[in-house]
Amino acid sequence: MNGMRWFIGSLLLFGCAITGFGDNGDRPNILWITSEDNSIAWVSCYGSKNAKTPHIDRLAEEGFRYTHCFDNAAVCAPTRSTWITGHHAISLGTQPMRSRYDIPHDLIPYYPDLLKQAGYFVGNGGKTDYNIGGRDDKETWEGGGSWDKRKPGQPFFTIRNIGDSHESRAFPKETPTITDPKSMTLHAYHPDLPDVRQTYARYADAIATMDHKVGDVIKSLKEDGLYDSTIIVYCSDHGGVIARSKRFLYSSGTHCPLIVRIPEKWKSWWPAAKPGMVVDRIVSFVDMPKTWLSLAGAEIPQGYQGHIFLGPDVEPPRSYHLSFRERADEACDMVRGIRDERYAYIKNYMPWAPNGQQLNYMYKMRATRAWHRHHHEGKTDAITGRFFRPKVSEELYDTVNDFDNVHNLIHTVARQDKIKELRAVLRKRQLELFDSGLIPEAMRVRRAEENDLTIYEMVRDSNLYPLETYLDLSDCALARNPEHRSLFIESLSDPDEGVRYWGICGLFLLGDDAQPAIGAIKDALNDDAGEVCMMAAWTMDNMGHRDAADTTLASLEHHPRSDHRLYECLLRWMGRKVFVPGESARMSRRSQKAVKGLITDWTICGPFDDMSHDDAQAFTPAFSQEAIWIPVTKGIEPGRIDVQATLGEHDDCSAFVRTTITSPRSQSATIILQCDDMGAAMLNGELITGTKINLKKGTNDLILKVIDRKKGWRFTCAIRQDGKSIQGLTYDAK
Repeated sequence: MNGMRWFIGSLLLFGCAITGFGDNGDRPNILWITSEDNSIAWVSCYGSKNAKTPHIDRLAEEGFRYTHCFDNAAVCAPTRSTWITGHHAISLGTQPMRSRYDIPHDLIPYYPDLLKQAGYFVGNGGKTDYNIGGRDDKETWEGGGSWDKRKPGQPFFTIRNIGDSHESRAFPKETPTITDPKSMTLHAYHPDLPDVRQTYARYADAIATMDHKVGDVIKSLKEDGLYDSTIIVYCSDHGGVIARSKRFLYSSGTHCPLIVRIPEKWKSWWPAAKPGMVVDRIVSFVDMPKTWLSLAGAEIPQGYQGHIFLGPDVEPPRSYHLSFRERADEACDMVRGIRDERYAYIKNYMPWAPNGQQLNYMYKMRATRAWHRHHHEGKTDAITGRFFRPKVSEELYDTVNDFDNVHNLIHTVARQDKIKELRAVLRKRQLELFDSGLIPEAMRVRRAEENDLTIYEMVRDSNLYPLETYLDLSDCALARNPEHRSLFIESLSDPDEGVRYWGICGLFLLGDDAQPAIGAIKDALNDDAGEVCMMAAWTMDNMGHRDAADTTLASLEHHPRSDHRLYECLLRWMGRKVFVPGESARMSRRSQKAVKGLITDWTICGPFDDMSHDDAQAFTPAFSQEAIWIPVTKGIEPGRIDVQATLGEHDDCSAFVRTTITSPRSQSATIILQCDDMGAAMLNGELITGTKINLKKGTNDLILKVIDRKKGWRFTCAIRQDGKSIQGLTYDAK
């Protein structure tokens, strides 16, 4: 298996398209500026009615503004999984939020690896969050958000991520807003409430801060004399940010700004006649890694799934854009979308899950809580209340005349040809990409683990994952046609638990028309797969058999083959648990696996405003005689350290944690460092680069700098040899 994988990997890595360039002087620097969570609705050069972004607008005047750029995942971690690999997250199995499932790294190189091979200095300042296991997120990068550490004459590729437009910036604060809430123009799906307007205004202030920082980054490039030798790319990481945008496949969640400035030196690469013009070509986020490699003249793996949209080797434009939604934090869902320049088709594979279901982070906004309260007081209408009701199976929107996607055209006679076209295109793309989401998350994890495969590999084996069968059966289920009842009953006897799952889903969606199948549904209450049992219980409950449903639901709490997150969601969908926004609640987590070699003995010093981490100078405060170190006694989990349990929540700051490692001998080791945002490590006064370290006999001083751009420091640090804990090492943080 490993030998075959190496062979395939060699084909991918060395059977690549290579763009012809001369020496480094022929190649551009590339600066990629990303902001978090803002759609085109929050950028003024795209016609925003609520935000002013003069620095981004100026970049658009000097560059090219793309009008049809779309994110694939609508939320950060699956988006960044797509970005770093050049593969749609659903093709990898990494689409559930913060899941960090493994992929075969020997088959799928990260694009910065290939940029380094091409001679580029690669730096990332601000965020990784790749949602992929088996590899430290930082390992692929050489530096942070600065280009100062490159060799003389070396071209650079640098990311500067700006978090000031993140969703958390719209959370309540005691300070008044600069923007007048009365001046805000609301989306059609939001009710006009004071807290909604207040949240809009708070976010408009955040956008202004983000835009100013975009200007600062460009200013620093000019001051270093690099403006005319650097391609500048600006985009957001997905849409947002008020509820029903981020995490959802509607225009406000996926339609993103993209602006590219190309210096005169590479005029032949201009995508339009002159700067300041717009480009109507569809660009998907999955296109970007392949395009960056092309611009740099680097090797392009044949497996990369995007289209090159810029530079000397532009590929034909795509006609359609694919998007996907699955579990976001504790909220389970499964949605796919396909769109062209005008029409967006959405297929809801879990239509019983309301968009406005419990997702605690989303409900931290005053706007979301006020909207929820407004709805449950019976004050929403057909449009503003739809967010909290079960979904329809399919949706179609004319995004030109209905950017807010509130007028569903799925039953419009004049649009049936377009619907048929988009359905066919979506199915084709799902098959091409081996869409891994057609069975519940825990079910596919079990199946991959039981066959000693990654999800990526498992879904490419049609014996283990018969995707065409799942697509056919799910289409029948979503059609809600009683003529399919016998098919669903037959499916409940299939040896494949995925087939049985779609069989019971089909009967559930039939409602009263499933009554003749009650015998098969009762049998399904005892299925080996918990996901089948829970849907059978809900179906029985809807038929009036509450006692049978309750008995099964109680047995599922500790079911060995089930999806615990899905179970918790189902209890809320059924009304067995009631979600009250604002009340303290922990999300249902997949049980953490213990991390081998995890260091749990730390002291902490902080917080500090400085968030640099590229050199030893960044660690200066840790060596100050005035530094006050506090033991970390809380937040010690099997897989990470949650420092906010000691110091509380902090935004946009850093802290130092330290420990002393005593080694019985001199030895080499591997250090694993993963942080929610960014981190760096220093061993015995030397900055650690990469993952290889040398421990000396006796005591070794380890200091980490952990950086938070949101709420609290969370990190994993482990020392291993050959993937195992090292015997004889002791740690002392006193």
